[in-house]
Amino acid sequence: MPPARRDAPHVVVAGSGIAGLTAALHATASGCRVTLVTKDVLEHANTRYAQGGIAGVMFDDDSAAAHERDTLVAGAGLSDADAVRVLVEEGPARIRELIARGVEFDRGADGTLVKGLEAAHSYPRVLHAGGDATGSAIEKALVGRLRVSGVDVLEHAFLVDVLLDGDGRARGVDLLVDDERRVSLDADAVVLATGGAGQLYAHTTNPPVATGDGIAAAVRAGAVVRDLEFVQFHPTVLTSRPGEAFLVSEAVRGEGGVLRDEQGRRFMLDIHPDAELAPRDVVARAIAAVMEEQSGRPVLLDATGLGHDGSGPARKQTAAFLARRFPTIDAAVRERGFDWSQEPIPVTPAAHYLMGGVATDLAGRTSVPRLYAVGEVARTGVHGANRLASNSLLEGAVFGARAGDAVAADFASGFWPSPAPLAAADDDSAAAVPAGSTAGIPSPAPFTRRALQRVMWEDAGLVRDAAGLDRASRMIAGWRAQPRTPRTEAEFEDENLLVVAAQVVGAAAARTASVGAHTRRDDTGASNDRASRELEGASC
Repeated sequence: MPPARRDAPHVVVAGSGIAGLTAALHATASGCRVTLVTKDVLEHANTRYAQGGIAGVMFDDDSAAAHERDTLVAGAGLSDADAVRVLVEEGPARIRELIARGVEFDRGADGTLVKGLEAAHSYPRVLHAGGDATGSAIEKALVGRLRVSGVDVLEHAFLVDVLLDGDGRARGVDLLVDDERRVSLDADAVVLATGGAGQLYAHTTNPPVATGDGIAAAVRAGAVVRDLEFVQFHPTVLTSRPGEAFLVSEAVRGEGGVLRDEQGRRFMLDIHPDAELAPRDVVARAIAAVMEEQSGRPVLLDATGLGHDGSGPARKQTAAFLARRFPTIDAAVRERGFDWSQEPIPVTPAAHYLMGGVATDLAGRTSVPRLYAVGEVARTGVHGANRLASNSLLEGAVFGARAGDAVAADFASGFWPSPAPLAAADDDSAAAVPAGSTAGIPSPAPFTRRALQRVMWEDAGLVRDAAGLDRASRMIAGWRAQPRTPRTEAEFEDENLLVVAAQVVGAAAARTASVGAHTRRDDTGASNDRASRELEGASC
C-alpha cells in the first residue's frame, strides 16, 4: 500500500484489538495517515482472549432478521434497533473481510464453515477458529496485516488523556511512553479503541490492561457516556486458582455441557426454558444464587457427557472430543489438575464485558467533535442491557470499519459532526456522573486497587441495591478526594478505575428497576425475565 500523502488527515487510534486494528486498516485504506498506540504490545488486547467465536449470518438457512431478533431479545428491550440492524446486515461482509485478511475459521471435511451454537441464539451461527482460539486467530491475522499497511505503531504507550483545542475538539493525545516519558501526539482525529474495564472487579475474565482508560479519558474530555450500569458477568470461570480466573467458553454449554449443584442436580432446568443456554445474566445470577445456598462454594460444569456416539469407551470419546473441540480450555483445565472428561469442574461468575461506554452514533462519532470510539469502550446501542454471545467481535469489526471510513469522509467534507442525539440522551445513564461534593463523607482507608475491586464486587456486582450503591459511592468519593499525583502507568490506571467506578455506581443507582444485566434486589417493578419474555413476543 502506498504511503499516505503528508497533507492527508492524521488519525491516532488508541488500542489494538479487533476494533482498533480494523479502524486503523480502514482509515489507512481511505487515505489517512494513521498512528496506532497501544499500552502493551500490539497482540495484547482483549480480542486475543476471546474463545467462543464471532456471530454472523453466513449460512443460507439463517437470516439477518433472526440474528436481529436474537440480539434484541438478549438486550432486554434497550438495544438501539438501527445499530442492531447495521450489525447483522454488515456483519457477513466484515467476516468475509477477516477471512480475506487471513483468519482461518474452522471448517468441516467438506470445506464448509463449522457452525457453533451459543446462549440465546436461535440458530448455530457462531464461527470459531482453532476450536476455542478465535480471538487469538483474529488478532494474529489483523496484526500481520497492520504491520505491512503503512500504519505507524507505538507500543508501550499509555493513553493519559485526549487533548482538546480551544473549541472543544479532539486534537491529539497525551501519552506516557515506556512508563517514563510524556509525549503529546497531535492528530486531526482520535479513535478510542481501548477496551473495557474488567479490572474494576475482584473477579474478572479480562486481562490486566482492561482498566477503563479510554472511558476515563473521554469523561475528562466531556464526552457523553451511557449504559455503564450494564456489566455482563460471564457465568463459567474456572475457580481453581485465586486471582487467576480462566474463562470456560459458553460454547462448552452450546455443545451440551450442563451445570450442577453439589448434589448433582441440574438446576438450570428450573430457572429458564433454555436452561444452560439462557441469556448470560440469567445463568450468572442462577449460579450466584446456588453458590450462596452452598456457602460460597462453586457450582460444577459437567462436560463428561460430550462427544459420545454410542460406540466404544465413552470416556475415551469424551476426552478426544474435548481436546479437539476446545484445545485451549482442555490444556488449561488439565494443567490445573482436572480431567474434565471424567469429572465436572468448579466454575463461578466473573466480570466479563461492559455493555455501556462512550456514546456514539453509527459511525463511531462521540459527542466531542473529532473524537470517535469503537469496540468495548463504545456504547453503540447494539448490546442494550445484555450482550448476545459472540456479538462483541462482530461489533468491533463492523463499527471499527465504519469509524475508519467515517474519519476520512468527515475530513473530506470539511465538517466534523457532533451527533446531536448524544447530547440529549433519554435515559438516566446518559451523561457523565459529576464528581460531587465529598463534604460529610468519612475518609476511607488509603486507596488500594484491591479494596476498590472488593467494593465493586460486593456492592455493584451481579446484584445491587440502594444501600450498597450508596456505600460504594461514598467510598469511591472519599478515595477520589485523597490527594494523589499519578506518575506511573499503574497510578494512572488507578485514577481511571476510580473515574469509571464512579460512573458505573452512579448509573446503577439512577436505574432503580432491574433489566438485563442490571439486577436490583430492591426492585419492586418488572423483573428481567418478564421483560425478556415480553420482548420475545414482539416483531423485529
